[in-house]
Amino acid sequence: MEQRPLGRTGADVSVIGLGTWQLGGDWGDVDDDAAADVLDAALDAGVTLLDTADVYGDGRSEQRIRKALAPRAERPFVATKAGRRADPFEAAQYTPDNLRAWIDRSRRNLGVDTLDLVQLHCPPTAVYSDDRVYDTLDTLVEEQAIAAYGVSVETVEEGMTALQHPGVQTIQVILNIFRRKPLEELLPAAQRAGVGILARVPLASGLLTGKYDESTTFPADDHRNFNRHGEAFDVGETFSGVPFDVGVAAARAVAEIAGDAVPTAAFALRWVIDQPGVTAVIPGARTVTQVRGNVAAATLAPLSDSQLSDLERVYDERIRAHVHDRW
Repeated sequence: MEQRPLGRTGADVSVIGLGTWQLGGDWGDVDDDAAADVLDAALDAGVTLLDTADVYGDGRSEQRIRKALAPRAERPFVATKAGRRADPFEAAQYTPDNLRAWIDRSRRNLGVDTLDLVQLHCPPTAVYSDDRVYDTLDTLVEEQAIAAYGVSVETVEEGMTALQHPGVQTIQVILNIFRRKPLEELLPAAQRAGVGILARVPLASGLLTGKYDESTTFPADDHRNFNRHGEAFDVGETFSGVPFDVGVAAARAVAEIAGDAVPTAAFALRWVIDQPGVTAVIPGARTVTQVRGNVAAATLAPLSDSQLSDLERVYDERIRAHVHDRW
């Protein structure tokens, strides 16, 4: 699989990574065996980037990654996230002691002395401009508790703020056919700064697989059920903030543009991979079949000019009003 430099970290990573929120929680039940199969399938297919967080299943995702990697001679690049354990979830909780405690916990969960990458996990907006937070992260780099750090953001504005801090190596942001705003300013600015871009929620929580219709339901413990209006966290993390019925109809249009010869999910991932400035896309997966479908996007040809124009029209006519000015 194609490998790209991840900002200034010195690491090269596969253009398709694996997001492991699904292997922790909030997507319905995924047992230990299924999680192990997903991780093995991704690594065997050439995925060299795993993205996790300390709150995915209260550490379950990190622990499952540790177990999967234990017998392997070659270790992929593992990016984790910290900060959502703050209680209460306020900027004042991002103290040096708390940051250190959260990061040490991830080191234990993943079984490493030095974490490859720690990303601030969509913290309160004020954290992105707090020099004390970055000073603490710089100290942790010096102490080799972490090799590099970055941020995960909800909004373009948060990403632009983070770019003002020279220690930031990566920005993780929602980017997909239904969430295009980062293309205008954030990705070009990150390119100029030599900062890697990790594109998350690339399939809009499954909408862009083209497999859902208006009658599709989700388990009670799946965020696509309990967070549709932002009840638990930012609503942009669920269906990219697009109302479900609107997204289902727009996804049908995307599937028609993709055509019968190409799976809609792979088509949507290829769109993300080809956006200037993107280092890697990190779709999640709950099954081996989903892993293989995601990885197949790496071998697709770039989308045609007419397909790109048609997708832009779908966005402008159906999606823009719901998301563009919010994030």
